Amino acid sequence: MKKFFTVLCVLLLLVSSTLALAKEPVFDPAPKAPSPSQYNSPADYEKATGKKIAHFSEAPVLAELVKQGKLPPVEKRLPEKPLVIVPVEEVGKYGGTWRMAMRGRADTMLLVREVDYEGLVRIDPDLANVLPGVAESWKIGGNGRTFTFYIRKGIKWSDGHSFTADDIMFWYKDIILNKELTPVIPRWLTSEGEVVKVEKIDDYTVKFSFKKPNGIFLPYLATGTAGIIPSHYLKQFHPNYTSKDKLNELAKKEGLNTWLDLFNNKNNPWMNPELPIINAWKVVTPVGVGTRVVFERNPYYWKVDIEGKQLPYIDKLFIDIVDNLEVMKMKALNGEIDMQSRHIGQIIADYPLYAENKAKGGYRLIKQTHTSMNSMLIIFNLNHKDPVLRKLFNDKRFRIALSHAINRQEIIDLVYMGMVEPWQVSPRRGTPLFYEPAAKNYTEYDPKKANQLLDEIGLTKRDKDGFRLRPDGKPIEITIEIGLDKSDWIDSCEMIKKYWQAVGIKVATKMIDRSLWQTRTAAGEHDVVVWWGDSGTGYEPIIMPFWYFPWSHPASRQAPQWALWYQSGGKSGEAPPPEIRHQMALYTQITATTDPAKQRQLFKQILEVQAKNLYIMGICTIPPQFIITKNNFRNVPEAYESGQYPTHGPVNPCQFFIKE
Repeated sequence: MKKFFTVLCVLLLLVSSTLALAKEPVFDPAPKAPSPSQYNSPADYEKATGKKIAHFSEAPVLAELVKQGKLPPVEKRLPEKPLVIVPVEEVGKYGGTWRMAMRGRADTMLLVREVDYEGLVRIDPDLANVLPGVAESWKIGGNGRTFTFYIRKGIKWSDGHSFTADDIMFWYKDIILNKELTPVIPRWLTSEGEVVKVEKIDDYTVKFSFKKPNGIFLPYLATGTAGIIPSHYLKQFHPNYTSKDKLNELAKKEGLNTWLDLFNNKNNPWMNPELPIINAWKVVTPVGVGTRVVFERNPYYWKVDIEGKQLPYIDKLFIDIVDNLEVMKMKALNGEIDMQSRHIGQIIADYPLYAENKAKGGYRLIKQTHTSMNSMLIIFNLNHKDPVLRKLFNDKRFRIALSHAINRQEIIDLVYMGMVEPWQVSPRRGTPLFYEPAAKNYTEYDPKKANQLLDEIGLTKRDKDGFRLRPDGKPIEITIEIGLDKSDWIDSCEMIKKYWQAVGIKVATKMIDRSLWQTRTAAGEHDVVVWWGDSGTGYEPIIMPFWYFPWSHPASRQAPQWALWYQSGGKSGEAPPPEIRHQMALYTQITATTDPAKQRQLFKQILEVQAKNLYIMGICTIPPQFIITKNNFRNVPEAYESGQYPTHGPVNPCQFFIKE
């Protein structure tokens, strides 16, 4: 005990020095993303601003290819109505290389975030409104049952082939409806268990039809690139167009097992340089070849800036593959990374080191706000297989007692540098779905109240060590399982162990492998687990509400059997209690309307139930993060770090540029 308090005093001294730092301006000035961030066509830009885009221009390297007769003129490479992107700071200059780093060959999420956000629709920089993308417009019919998309005419794949409705139909008929390629249909493409119907109306029009209204379809479609598939290239690797025997033979020649492996490899934009894309940059040295992934500009990219300059501004991307985060950190400190937040700016404790080296590295630190609503959720298994623990966990007095037993401010000061606030389960402050009671109920540190509630439940008997006894005479023992090696979670859980044991609840903390963590929670074999509080900003809580009520199995770790019941329409799992069923009914109403105001009103009612019952508890909001950005790397705004909408896709990386 003496040793513990010595360590605690040292920690407090360290924290006192960092708190002063935390209260000072931490981040370098950066503009907000413009609003609007785009115009649907040059004509729309002129109508809104009075400024005319008189002609189109292109990068010098492409102009030279046009001169040599190797490439059509820019006017013939752009669609009839190119999307007009508004630069964050200024119209950029062409040229240069954007340097980044990825953690091993499997870290392709970095590439998705920075390169691969070109879907039918997209989300705005505030993650609050769905905007046109490949589809220049859409029409909603049948009160949200049908969605008709009008494709931007003249968009071309990187090999010059036209993008048409046939590409979307190939995605639907030959990928989504193929049980080998898609064993489980994504939930957002179904309605009451029936798969969406997709029809080709003409070469540039497709219609999605659901059995019942699907109010979350558009914001979910905006999370990625569904439907964007080069059918003219991939048909040759699909058994509907080439014999399966021939494809399996080809697969074996390439060292693969079946046609399925072959198709997936050919459809991988990071491993197959031959795959046509519509992104701003196309891979030329793929993942798996050496230690550097290289991208070059796509000459057929379909967006321009406000002066008619075809985007992107930057010629090339170099992504170095490194073995560990320390190597990545050294590259950043030495100025060898031009702009990146993944794996670098996500650890606020590293901020002082990066701040000290700004002049040497020639970079600035731009604020980035995480869209999650909580640094660490404490998730009780409400479907526990032990009937005694299940009864305890489902008694809201027990949950509320343990919430009051936690000294959140002490955790905030010692673990999070005093930069956050106590928080339960609510969308972030300042967002349309923020609900104060859900955020703040039962966050007060009140061990006296905690003990009173535990006594009120009847847990008055204790063993010789002071731990409370279950009704069957055994000590109440809870194991908190941690599925990621995150120092803040490990430290926080050790402090929570101390707080809960102080009110008589015996606790063990256990680090386990993430895959085992996922398996155990899906099977409902856990007592308590911790995880991020995802889905806290913009549309995220509505399209991914797994922490706000038992919405999805296995994602809703708080009640896997109730989530399974909801997800299966009552065919599997266990029926939840009335208040949970009320939340589920409210969410069904949300999905039945495409009116955002009505959706927000209904979601607030879901939050009211959570605020009252505290099915999941949280610790605190997430500390600010940062984007390390070279001083000459421009047009980078403050941004969101999103779990659903790939960072930095919504702020248009195509308009980043290097200012010499």
